[in-house]
Amino acid sequence: MARVIVDVMLKPEILDPQGQAIARALPRLGFSGVSAVRQGKRFEVEIEGAADEAALDEVRKMAETLLANTVIEDYSVRVEG
Repeated sequence: MARVIVDVMLKPEILDPQGQAIARALPRLGFSGVSAVRQGKRFEVEIEGAADEAALDEVRKMAETLLANTVIEDYSVRVEG
């Protein structure tokens, strides 16, 4: 069994109101030096067998079909070591 991580983030040109709200709240909570925050999603997909290229291709299809809105989001797929 292998664990594959899919990270989904808004594309850089897409406004991120949640990230902006977090960035504004940080100084009020005593955190300084943060100029910007972008918020995203992480999916952990456990697959049967090895995380070979065929399995990773399947996870990429999952990401494009269901996990990410590819019009406004980018995604990356990696095997958790």
